Amino acid sequence: MIDIKKTLEKLNVSKENMGTSTGNSFFGSGPQIESYSPVDGELIGSVSSTTKNDYDRVILTAQEAFRFWRNYPAPKRGEIVRKYGEKLRQKKSFLGELVSYEMGKSLQEGLGEVQEMIDICDFAVGLSRQLNGLTMHSERPKHRMYEQYHPLGIVGIISAFNFPVAVWNWNTALAWVCGDVCIWKPSEKTPLCGIACQNLWADVAKENDLPEGISCLVTGNYEVGEYLTTDERVPLISATGSTRMGRIVGSTVAKRFGKSLLELGGNNAIIVTPNADLKITIIGSLFGAVGTCGQRCTTTRRLIVHDSIYEDVKNKLSSAYKQIKIGNPLDESNHVGPLIDIDAVNAYLNAIKRAKKEGGKIVVEGGVVEGEGYESGCYVKPVIIEAENSYNIVQEETFSPILYLIKYNNIEEAIYMQNNVKQGLSSAIMTSNLKEAERFLAADGSDCGIANVNIGTSGAEIGGAFGGEKETGGGRESGSDAWKIYMRR
Repeated sequence: MIDIKKTLEKLNVSKENMGTSTGNSFFGSGPQIESYSPVDGELIGSVSSTTKNDYDRVILTAQEAFRFWRNYPAPKRGEIVRKYGEKLRQKKSFLGELVSYEMGKSLQEGLGEVQEMIDICDFAVGLSRQLNGLTMHSERPKHRMYEQYHPLGIVGIISAFNFPVAVWNWNTALAWVCGDVCIWKPSEKTPLCGIACQNLWADVAKENDLPEGISCLVTGNYEVGEYLTTDERVPLISATGSTRMGRIVGSTVAKRFGKSLLELGGNNAIIVTPNADLKITIIGSLFGAVGTCGQRCTTTRRLIVHDSIYEDVKNKLSSAYKQIKIGNPLDESNHVGPLIDIDAVNAYLNAIKRAKKEGGKIVVEGGVVEGEGYESGCYVKPVIIEAENSYNIVQEETFSPILYLIKYNNIEEAIYMQNNVKQGLSSAIMTSNLKEAERFLAADGSDCGIANVNIGTSGAEIGGAFGGEKETGGGRESGSDAWKIYMRR
């Protein structure tokens, strides 16, 4: 267990914090946003929200910083990102603890999220020397023709509560080395994580005599997000969240001909064939469905199982679910922590109710966990429901540990069902048959941005471009050539 007071002290996070920042300058005159931990229901601290006047001050500072930063040599920008990564290494345990306590994910996952930040900083350092263009032969005599990439400007980053620090850093580490400056609006459900990260940047900026405005912070609800999305001075908006939110952000930014990078909902499925290794299947399905209490965009929501092994998989998975320990995520003996808040609990209960009404059969019973240690009211039991892929509730993403079991007869039917949802983020197939694996990975196989073989749907590696298709938004973050969206060609 952790001493949260010590954790906050080490991260320079106070009980009351200014929620608007341009670097070392913190201000904010809006109403306070209080952050309560889903772990125990206790008040952690508060953050002042950003007013329109505060926002305008941030924008003007960011514009001035961009004029400096775009001419700062890219490898030197990479060196600054490296130094930020070193700060993360020094504070990894404390930032991981705050992520776990404020968001509710396990301590191991909280530490893993900070490690992702460190990893993407390392990746970005190398990238800072590889922002390559193309040189081509010209049809005109004694001419040459080439393409090159230039910094884009101000990048607005709107992140979600479930990964309160990593997704911001996926964006900002690349944007920084590309010569952009960033304005971050963290989730109002996890505002203290935003303060902690900005404090680390403030140290780096001060130690390297950097101007205000390279990394900025704004805090608040959707209205603060609208300051960013409607602002023509912000050429790129990177937004992570629900499909509903993404539809609003995407259309708003498009109206002013801005660029948007959208990372939205997932309705991820694992196909389990008769050739699957069931030990790997059960482990991958279990962690994929209940990790982070089902609050990952890559969480396994559907398990599409061949009818010849359906009962065996159902029984083995049900037995595995009985071993799950639900409780304080800071206790490493527990497997599943809480949902983020009571609204999420109500959505979970409503989804179960709707599934039953549509004909779903409960395999592993759900419900809210009560008693000592569960006073926040946010702890729920992971549930398994036998269902049809066509159920309305199955077609939706519910951010909670609900797994739908679905039968299939042949591989073509399985791939059709997996693809027959509006979202297209992550997918997986469990098989030892090379033909089945290649069929799944083919052009007419999985239509998702991520396709896995013999591993679950959850998680990501920073070296690849992370993102999905259809209502997942089409955006790509992190590795590969995802950096190009942060630049103009």
